[in-house]
Amino acid sequence: MQEQSIGAMLAAARQSAGLTVAQVSAATRIREAIIHAMEQDDYGQCGGQFYARGHVRAVARAVGLDPEATVHLYDQEHGGAPQPVRAAAVFQADKKINVPERRGPNWTMALGVALAIVVVFGMMRVLGGSGDHVQTAGVRQASARPSVPPNTPITETPKPSKSASSKSMVTVQIKAKRSSYVNVHDAEGRRLFSGTLKAGKTSTWRTPEKVDLVLSDAGAVSVLVNGKRVKGLGGRGEAVRRSFEAPKQPTRQRAR
Repeated sequence: MQEQSIGAMLAAARQSAGLTVAQVSAATRIREAIIHAMEQDDYGQCGGQFYARGHVRAVARAVGLDPEATVHLYDQEHGGAPQPVRAAAVFQADKKINVPERRGPNWTMALGVALAIVVVFGMMRVLGGSGDHVQTAGVRQASARPSVPPNTPITETPKPSKSASSKSMVTVQIKAKRSSYVNVHDAEGRRLFSGTLKAGKTSTWRTPEKVDLVLSDAGAVSVLVNGKRVKGLGGRGEAVRRSFEAPKQPTRQRAR
């Protein structure tokens, strides 16, 4: 019999303990999306091996598994435990530290800089008119990317390629009857959506060629592909992975 993976062990232990992913998330303070990904053996959202080992230990303790034994199995699957770093390699006591000599403030230089600032500001006011705003040509201010709060689905809109208009498109619509984790990727592996789709919500994605879909609870959602409902997707609590391809375009024959 083939042994279970770490993710399958965590999922089976959680279900045996009668816990939901939300309850495990509240107990460990780990986002639900990361726990769902870990149960699918995807540790890319953990932020590296160090944090992945910590997440495995915390989730194993919450679902009733032996934390150290589970981390040991994780290390065996991912190349062994990280090597410890010697303190001597970090702190070199024999290295001489040069402390710059403290000097008094250079008032002459400070006065010169202040005078230059006043002159430049006056020239800008004269050249720019009576307005208080300084116009810059061809310069756009870059807006900071908003931070994603915990338990918020991550949605990325793929950039349309030049040949997208000539490719067949596939449209996938998912409606959640109960809250369920959903992961959607396009044909090139770009993430279109990753997170929990709340009960009663409906989301639609349209992309060329193919859509790869991962559902943590197939019985909690209904799926329409190009307007047709997908039957036999899966039962309650069943995790499934499906791919849906766009309909092939008819080839045009040349007129003789």
